[in-house]
Amino acid sequence: MAFDDVSAQWLAELGATGAVREAGERRLHELLVRAARSEVSRRSGQLRVSGAELDDLAHQAAADAMVTVLAKLATFRGESRFTTWAYKFVMFEVSAKIGRHFWQRPSIPMDTEDWERLPDVLGVDPAERSQWRELLEALRHAVNHDLTDRQRRVFVAIVLNGVPLDALVIALRTNRNAIYKTLFDARGKLRAALVAKGYLEEGRA
Repeated sequence: MAFDDVSAQWLAELGATGAVREAGERRLHELLVRAARSEVSRRSGQLRVSGAELDDLAHQAAADAMVTVLAKLATFRGESRFTTWAYKFVMFEVSAKIGRHFWQRPSIPMDTEDWERLPDVLGVDPAERSQWRELLEALRHAVNHDLTDRQRRVFVAIVLNGVPLDALVIALRTNRNAIYKTLFDARGKLRAALVAKGYLEEGRA
């Protein structure tokens, strides 16, 4: 497969020796650090960290991604630009670092149920909180009786306790797509339960 000019240049530099390879690796490292910094900054609200600690996470992710990129260089097939291909490894490492960092904080709950934060999460107006209580109890009943154990655990962790998805992936030893599917199915069951009890209209999100 023929590579685009930019990708071909990356492969030539990283496949060379001596000063040419060293220059290519420096360029690659700078590229991966920028990508990692951008991604950890975007997700920083999940971690409540900033400054040097956040930058350290980005550098760790970039360093590990670089090792992987160089080790897998021969597997690049040019189905996307080289930089796009390399970014995927950065995203994976950032997710892994964020997930592990989150669980280093023992005070953060996994299975406790913080139902009091749900009105804020859903943006319920304070003036409507009294009407909200009845709906909240119906939702709570549906979570406890209509969901499977895994669906309930995912819903409680993400929606009630604000556990980042990447951290839940590590805790449950699964992947992001599986978590998305579990949460999607849980929301479908809860919506159906609330419709059946007259709290939501059929077809309403």
